[in-house]
Amino acid sequence: MTKRVIVYGVLAAAAVSIAVAEVKINACGATFPEPIYEKWFSDYHKAHNDVQINYQPNGSGGGVKGVTDGTVDFGASDMPMTDQELAAVKGKILHFPTVLGAVVPMYNVPGVTQELKFSGPTLAGIFLGTIKKWDDKALAADNPGVKFPKDDIIVVHRTDASGTTFIFTDYLSKVSPEWKSKVGAAKAVSWPTGLGGNQSAGVTGLVKQTPDSISYVELLFAIQNKIGYGSVKNKSGQFIKASMDTVSEAAAGVKMPDDFRVSITEPAGKNAYPIASFTWILVPANIPDANKSKSIHAFLAWMLTEGQKIAPTLDFAPLPKPVVEKEQKQLAALDGSAAAPASASTPKKKGAN
Repeated sequence: MTKRVIVYGVLAAAAVSIAVAEVKINACGATFPEPIYEKWFSDYHKAHNDVQINYQPNGSGGGVKGVTDGTVDFGASDMPMTDQELAAVKGKILHFPTVLGAVVPMYNVPGVTQELKFSGPTLAGIFLGTIKKWDDKALAADNPGVKFPKDDIIVVHRTDASGTTFIFTDYLSKVSPEWKSKVGAAKAVSWPTGLGGNQSAGVTGLVKQTPDSISYVELLFAIQNKIGYGSVKNKSGQFIKASMDTVSEAAAGVKMPDDFRVSITEPAGKNAYPIASFTWILVPANIPDANKSKSIHAFLAWMLTEGQKIAPTLDFAPLPKPVVEKEQKQLAALDGSAAAPASASTPKKKGAN
């Protein structure tokens, strides 16, 4: 009798184990949205213990390569895939904007306590290497009354293929013809000057430990590391500090194309922050593994509803409502989609009543 009870107990335990067996989804890519993605994936797993999303923040170039090679289930990028990149993929890749964020000029200038201001041409000159010292007249013009040191400016930039680099260089290409002709906009560029750091953590660490340095980074990295970051002059001539509201205004007038590939740097809008961007999850239209397909689609449906409510807690702006609705239509049209309807909230936990 005792043996029978033990056998039944083992079988029951095995049945429970099967019931909560995880669907393991592997993803990689952009470091720009890493803080919100890690929060989303953790919260989603707590509510849906049968789904585990493992994310490697190896840069937007890594996200594009992973989804192209098929080594991950989905990728992430702060730059939409180019026509050439899409053509290199077997099958169709869909872009899903996730949140809006800001890239800020962060700096470490000993003795300067005021929040600095930067016009587009000044930033371009610094990263081109034509503005070499902190007491340059261009910086003085942007910052009247600030006493700058006579020290050399030490530029720090990303060495990996980075969507953050694309956002920053895309902006510089719009405000500086010289930058556009000499360097251009891409995930990786030939930097005219400066030190290189790997990923957002690398450049943040370099700036933190290097006096007289300047770089560019996602807003939350500057806030979390308590590094000064500047306001940037927008198209309307206003110096604007990055915030949820100013980033949201940058996207307010966007005309979202059907493939969701769009740039919003240097937008119109009196209070629009000029170095803002959507960031994207890159999903194969047809995922062979049915369980993974259903789980990814369900996560995306959650991301477009419940997930958006979390974004402001990490200084990301939620998607505009028309963009969410447009994405929900794309999600519903996917083959094999098991995502909840657009009006639904969080999918039920496995075993829930």
